[in-house]
Amino acid sequence: MRILLLAFLATLILAFISLFVGVSDVSLPALLSGTADARATEIFFISRVPRTLALMLAGASMAIAGLVMQMVVRNRFVEPSTAGTSESAALGFLVVTLLAPEWPLMAKMAVSALFALGGTALFLRILRAVPLRDVLLVPLVGIMLGGVIGAVSAFIAYRTNLMASLLAWNMGDFSGVLRGRYELLWLGLAGAVLAYIAADRFTVAGMGKDFTTNLGLNYKRVMVLGLVIVSVVSAVVLVSVGAIPFLGLIVPNLVSLVVGDNMRRTVPWVAVGGAGFVLACDIVGRLIRFPYEIPIAVVMGVVGSVVFLYLLLRTPRNAS
Repeated sequence: MRILLLAFLATLILAFISLFVGVSDVSLPALLSGTADARATEIFFISRVPRTLALMLAGASMAIAGLVMQMVVRNRFVEPSTAGTSESAALGFLVVTLLAPEWPLMAKMAVSALFALGGTALFLRILRAVPLRDVLLVPLVGIMLGGVIGAVSAFIAYRTNLMASLLAWNMGDFSGVLRGRYELLWLGLAGAVLAYIAADRFTVAGMGKDFTTNLGLNYKRVMVLGLVIVSVVSAVVLVSVGAIPFLGLIVPNLVSLVVGDNMRRTVPWVAVGGAGFVLACDIVGRLIRFPYEIPIAVVMGVVGSVVFLYLLLRTPRNAS
């Protein structure tokens, strides 16, 4: 518990740093004394605070979504971006944008979540039909499925002049987050809380259908609950800030190396680790080419791919 509190404190320090990193000069002493000019105050409360909250909410919820997906699929190398979930959410958002552009954002998010749920269910159906003799085949199937769905989305976007929008949805970026444009991410936090409440059920379900049924749990209901949480979180993050790759993969794996596989214990760690990791990557993206900014998806993609390779190389090929 003491180490978790230290990790939470480190995340709060990163959040504090994030509030004062940017091109515009926003001074903490001036804000506290009330001598800051109106422009600096507006930037702080309209841009900096919402952006920092969005970073923490998206990081925590996406990391927990990855943990839930790994429990449901029983494979350490899956998460929304390696199972076709994120691509399916983007396809749903594209379709509803074309067919019902006047719908409110909440309705578009719901359609995106339904597509994400369908894409994830298709991924699981393919896994049941393919003999998986190697643990690495599971993410490979998901990446291939995501590639097919992404190609369909690109074709539709190209024919309808929406390629720029599709690229923006697939590229996580917090530079456009303002007050009034990130509040949907609180739904992602609600999904994370629901995952914590049902953590014991997901832990049991991760041991297999027969084991879960013998303990008196409805395996299918637990699976559906997990898929709904993953789909809603993926859709909310995609609609709000775009897709964030590898986050749901690397944070749960790194936490499990330290804490273990009991989901009741790991959820707080994963939430804090996801929020802190996203904050750190965003700060790096803002500073590495200051005053220009690198989208967080680029930074996360570089760091995540390195960690992903490390996890692949250290894992026995017959692991599950």
